[in-house]
Amino acid sequence: MKPLLHPLALIATLLITPLAALAEDLSDVVSAKLLPGWRSADGTHMAGLEITLAPGWKTYWRAPGDAGIPPQFDWRASQNLAGAEIRWPVPNRVDQDGMISIGYSGTVVLPLRLTPSRAGRDITLSGQISMGVCEDVCIPVDLTLSATLPKDGTARDPRIAAALANRPDTQKEAGVTGVSCAISAGSDGALKLSAQMRLGDTGRDEMVVVETDNPKVWVAPTTSARNGNTLTAETELMHVEGSSFALNRQGIRITVLGGSKMVDIKGCPAGG
Repeated sequence: MKPLLHPLALIATLLITPLAALAEDLSDVVSAKLLPGWRSADGTHMAGLEITLAPGWKTYWRAPGDAGIPPQFDWRASQNLAGAEIRWPVPNRVDQDGMISIGYSGTVVLPLRLTPSRAGRDITLSGQISMGVCEDVCIPVDLTLSATLPKDGTARDPRIAAALANRPDTQKEAGVTGVSCAISAGSDGALKLSAQMRLGDTGRDEMVVVETDNPKVWVAPTTSARNGNTLTAETELMHVEGSSFALNRQGIRITVLGGSKMVDIKGCPAGG
């Protein structure tokens, strides 16, 4: 079963301006709605969360980059819902004075793959969404949404379908022929992770993002270097409470963002 509460993540370097949130009419900055979508042949339901931002404003991907607010989703008030998974479309990168943020502007649809508790019945999807929206300042926003997703809905929504198509390449699709990770002691109790991947060029300004399946593990910004078809990425990981932790190699997720291609790599075994 997929968790219904998106795990909290550490917000490391972002200036939040609460007074701006009080001064702004947030409906002029961001709005969101649920797209009912369709019931798939396997019994799951494909819905969509459509977020619309005012010109000049942006919000963040699941890993927001050097500075940003990772979005959080709480679907626990829903009925007939056993699991919820977001299928993230390819985000954009924004360089702000040397700090890279990763996210979306304009209108973005986040496809939602939902598993009902009881097959063949409607799902009542009710969500609390916490996200950051930024222009010159960043404002934390809380949204409450609810919709009934009918069990007999079969018409595919082109907005959701387009977002599903705009996804990263898998390892196989990108021709990744080898992935391995070396783990060693880092500074101040952190773990140092060095990942090597064999894959072709993904375009200019290549960037690597490392995530883990432990919401209490903070991952430092990653440095990367390429030698032909070998891409090496290094980072440090630390428990947010300063305690020791075990790193699940299967729970490591590496995303390579290049100027022409984005690649999603899941799992990082030890080198041979």
